[in-house]
Amino acid sequence: MAREQLSAMTESFHWNEFADREALAEALAGRIAGLLSAAVERRGTALLAVSGGTTPARLFEVLSNQPIAWDRVTVTLVDERFVPPSSPRSNAALVTAKLLQGRAAAARFLPLFRRGETLDEAAADGDREIAALPLPFDVVILGMGGDGHTASFFPDALELPALLDPENSLALMPVHADSAGEPRLTLTLPRIVAAGFLALHIEGDEKRATFDKAMSNGATGKGPQLPIHAVLDASPRPVEVYWAP
Repeated sequence: MAREQLSAMTESFHWNEFADREALAEALAGRIAGLLSAAVERRGTALLAVSGGTTPARLFEVLSNQPIAWDRVTVTLVDERFVPPSSPRSNAALVTAKLLQGRAAAARFLPLFRRGETLDEAAADGDREIAALPLPFDVVILGMGGDGHTASFFPDALELPALLDPENSLALMPVHADSAGEPRLTLTLPRIVAAGFLALHIEGDEKRATFDKAMSNGATGKGPQLPIHAVLDASPRPVEVYWAP
C-alpha cells in the first residue's frame, strides 16, 4: 500500500492524498475497520453510514473483507434516490452488491427506500428507525457531486435550509431538487456532523477542483456557499478528506 500523505491541514478538514485509487481504498477501509472494531469493543455495537454513486465501489469491496465483528455492525445510507433496489440508480443495490458480501454479509443493513410507501411515509418511518439506533454514528462516509452537493444537500433543494439547520431534530428528511433527477431521502446535517469519524471520499481532478472552489468561496465569501463547505464548516472536528487522482 502506498504511503498515506497528509498534504494539507485546516481548521475544517485534513487533506489525505494518495498516488492512486487502490491505495486510497486500502487506507480508508483500514481506518474504517479500526474505528468500527473499537466501537464494538467499547459498547458492543457499531454504526456505519455510507454514500452511493460510482466512487465508493472499490472501497466497499476492500472494506467487505476486513476482519470486523460484522454481526455487531449496522450499515445504513447517508442518502438514497427514491427508487427500488432493482434500479441501477439505487444506492442500496450498490451497497448490497459491493459491501454486504464476504465477511460483511453478516452486518445488519437498514435501507432507506421502502416499497409501497410514499416518499414522506418512508422519510417518517426511516427517521424513527434511525433515531432508535444508538447514535451518534461511529463512521460516516460522504461523497460529493460536481455541483458541490454532499449527501442529498443539493444547492437547489427545496428543503436545503432545513437540511442544513444545526437545530433540526429530524434524522432523515425527503428531498426535492430538480438537479437530483428524482426525489431522495437523506440524513440531516446534525446527524452527519455528530459522527465520531466523518470522511469525504473524492477522486479525480474535477472533484478536487470542485472541492477547492467550495473552500475558496466559503473562505472569501465570493460566490455561493456550496453545500459541502456548509457541512465542513458545521463539523465540530476536522473532516478527513480522502482524495486520489
